[in-house]
Amino acid sequence: MDIFQAGFLGLVQGLTEFLPVSSSGHLVLIQKLMPNFSQPGIVFDVLLHFGTFFAVIIYFNKKILKLSSKYWQYIAIGSVPAVIAGVLLKDIFEGMFRAGTFLLLEFLISGVLNLLVDQPAKKEKPLGMSNSFIIGISQAVSIVPAISRSGTTIFTGVKLGIKKEEVAQFSFLLSLPAILGANLLEIISHKSEIANFISINYFIGFFVAFVVGLVSIKLVYKFLEMNKFKYFGYYCILMGIVSLIIK
Repeated sequence: MDIFQAGFLGLVQGLTEFLPVSSSGHLVLIQKLMPNFSQPGIVFDVLLHFGTFFAVIIYFNKKILKLSSKYWQYIAIGSVPAVIAGVLLKDIFEGMFRAGTFLLLEFLISGVLNLLVDQPAKKEKPLGMSNSFIIGISQAVSIVPAISRSGTTIFTGVKLGIKKEEVAQFSFLLSLPAILGANLLEIISHKSEIANFISINYFIGFFVAFVVGLVSIKLVYKFLEMNKFKYFGYYCILMGIVSLIIK
């Protein structure tokens, strides 16, 4: 993997981590097209996610400092399903990333969910513990490549009756424990191999993902405000067709 490939993958990650089109699905597709691409496990993918992790920290830094203890409880309870799924099904998920067998179906699922986000529930409800846990379950499901994490969690929150802007913020903040946990798992699992792979290219990918991620967060809010999430739905359906061709 050269410097241009690393930067391009960082660009893809930064754009697609927060836009509801699945960063993992895009990374799987693009890496399949890159000659001689290799990494220990999915360490490079995780490092790119770490770039977007810091994008969330920087974008929401003032709000994070002012979050109530109750809100942190919502994040904690919402993180439980992903932690359980990540630990128990780690090898299965890694195999899905490598194979990319069901990308068509997974992109189509993301597409349909995005098409439905513009139709909010008739009755508004608060975030609350139970709703946080339900959104957390949707985040766990989205570990599967090509099922968008942001798209699935925002869809779930909107259908539960939570305001779009509020559920978007919760979705972004909920990504922090998941990304951090994924980093730790990969580092522990591949610590003996990492030294042979980590290079300046990895950090270039990380930096590009971070910068572009900041822009992507703003775009998500803009599309939610304009009720234009359906365009992401059309895009995911198109990517599903592309994944079938590339396969």
